Amino acid sequence: MIGVVDYGAGNLGSVMNALGRLGIPARFVQGPEELAGSGKGPGASPYGGIIFPGDGHFATAMASLEQSGYDGAIRGWIQADKPFLGICIGLQLLFDHSEEAPPVEGKPVRGLGVVPGAVKRFPGRKVPQIGWNRTETRGNPRLFRGLPANAFFYYIHSYYVAPEEESAVAAEAEYYLRYCSAIEQGALSAVQFHPEKSGAVGLELLKNWAEGFYAG
Repeated sequence: MIGVVDYGAGNLGSVMNALGRLGIPARFVQGPEELAGSGKGPGASPYGGIIFPGDGHFATAMASLEQSGYDGAIRGWIQADKPFLGICIGLQLLFDHSEEAPPVEGKPVRGLGVVPGAVKRFPGRKVPQIGWNRTETRGNPRLFRGLPANAFFYYIHSYYVAPEEESAVAAEAEYYLRYCSAIEQGALSAVQFHPEKSGAVGLELLKNWAEGFYAG
């Protein structure tokens, strides 16, 4: 069973529909307590992997996670190296901070901080980027197994992630500059584009994740 984290952001229905088309069992996570525990038996999480999708503002999304208790639960899940897929804001929130959320009363707005690096705004005037864009893989990420090396995915975003560690980068795209559009580290993977809105190639990527990172 895959758990989809619902913290009030958009596109959750599209993700569930995509999983349904693939025949992948999934449900919305009922609360942060469902992400606690490991292994099997009493107290264990019912999910073999979780998807963290969404749209929205960095600071607003982080505030929602902190108020609901999902922030610590997601950190714990990732630190335990359990299968995780972030989509759009679900990628950006993994980082330390974002230019979208300037300091408040001198205090920085912190992200989940599980991937060292920052989220930056595109330098050009035509922002956000909306539409299909070529996505070039780096190395041989499992997430993109069997897909074209320069597949097109659907994007809509004004900010991009800049990981401190180049080894985290699984794919790149270009919009005013070349930027990281997907990461992969152990069982952690996340993408800036929307696979659930990217047609057949997006469904194939979700299938790759389900088969390669999710077990049980």
